[in-house]
Amino acid sequence: MRRPAQFSSRRPLTWLIGLLLVSTAAGTLPPGVSDARQQRQHTRPRQVGGGPAPAQTPATARTDDAGAEQSVGDDEVVKVESLEVLLPVTVRDASGALVKDLDRSAFRVYEDGSEQPLSELKARQVPADVALLVDSSSSTSDNFEDFRRASLDFAAQLGAEDRVCLVKFDDRVELLQDWTQSRAQLRRSLGRLSPGMFTRFNDALYLTAREQMRPTPSRRRALVILTDGIDSGRGTAAAPALKALLESQAAVYVISNTEIARRRKQAELDTLLTGDASAVNFNSLRIGDLREGLRVLDASEKNLALLCSTTGGRLYRPESFDALGELYRAIAEELRHQYALYYRPLNKARDGSFRRVRVETSAPGLQVTARAGYYAPR
Repeated sequence: MRRPAQFSSRRPLTWLIGLLLVSTAAGTLPPGVSDARQQRQHTRPRQVGGGPAPAQTPATARTDDAGAEQSVGDDEVVKVESLEVLLPVTVRDASGALVKDLDRSAFRVYEDGSEQPLSELKARQVPADVALLVDSSSSTSDNFEDFRRASLDFAAQLGAEDRVCLVKFDDRVELLQDWTQSRAQLRRSLGRLSPGMFTRFNDALYLTAREQMRPTPSRRRALVILTDGIDSGRGTAAAPALKALLESQAAVYVISNTEIARRRKQAELDTLLTGDASAVNFNSLRIGDLREGLRVLDASEKNLALLCSTTGGRLYRPESFDALGELYRAIAEELRHQYALYYRPLNKARDGSFRRVRVETSAPGLQVTARAGYYAPR
C-alpha cells in the first residue's frame, strides 16, 4: 500500500470542524485544507489474508443499487448521486432508552433552515454496512481477545442483510476483511490481528470512508471504532478525514479507552505526588509526562465526542475493557432500531455544497441524533 499523503495541522479539531462545516457550506475549504479529491496519494486500506483485495484501476467502473454505472478513481470522491436523501435517525427518551414506536408524522426535517417534505420512513428495514475498526497500537493491543469476542457478538446481532468489514490501524491501515455476512470469515480475520506502535487514526477514518463507504439510498453506513483517538500526527489531518466521513454519510460510534487510561495515569500521578519534596523533585520528569498525558486524553475525548455527534453516532467511555461486550451490543441495538427518513431536497441545485440538516420530533422530551448534513451531488 502506498503511504497516505502527509498533512500537517496543529489547530484543534474543534476549530477545524466548525470552520470546515461553515466553509464547505459555501463551497470553499479552510486555508491550508485541501479538497479530498486532490489527495491523490490516498489508496484503499491494504487487505491482508483471505485473498487479495479486488483490483482497482484509476478509473474503475462501479454499479450502484439502481444499476447506474459510475466512474470511480483514486482521486475522486463519491458523493450522493441520488436526489433522494437517506437520513438515519436515533431517538431516545429522557432516561436514554431507545424510542421505537414513532411514525412519520412525529418527525420534521430541515435542510439549511427550510422544512423538507418527508417521502418515507422505515425502521429496522434498511440494511447497514458496518466497518469495525480497531486501534492496534500499544494503547489497546493487550485487549485484542476482548475485542474479538465483542465483535463476533456484535455481528451476530445484526440483521440478515447487514454486512461488516474489519479494519485495523497502527503504523498503517489494513483491511483485514472486506464486506461479509459470514461470522466464520470475520472470526478468521479477527485471528489475524497483530499489534503495532503508532496510531494512524485520521488515516483510518479517511481511507475507510473513501474506500469502504459508498453512499446509496438503500443502505445505512457506520464505523464502530475501539480507540483512544490520539493520532500520531504522521498522516492525514483531522479536517480531510471528517470531510470524507460526511461525504460518505457514515455515522461514527467510538468506544474510547480514554477513561481507562485516565484512571491509570491519575493513580500513578497521585502516588508520585504523595512523596516528600525530594521524591517529587526526583520524579519531576515523570510527573510532567503524566500531566501532559492527561491533558492529551482530555482533548482527545472532546474531539471524539464532536466527531461522533457531527456524524450522527455516539461516544462510549467505559471504565473497564470488561464492558466491551455490553457496549457493542448497545450499538447493535441502536442500529437495529434506527429510523430511516427519506426526503427529496427542495433545493435541486447540483452544486456539491454542504447542506446542513436538522431533525426534530413533535413529541416533547425526546433526544434526536442525526448527522450534521450531507454533500449535494454535482
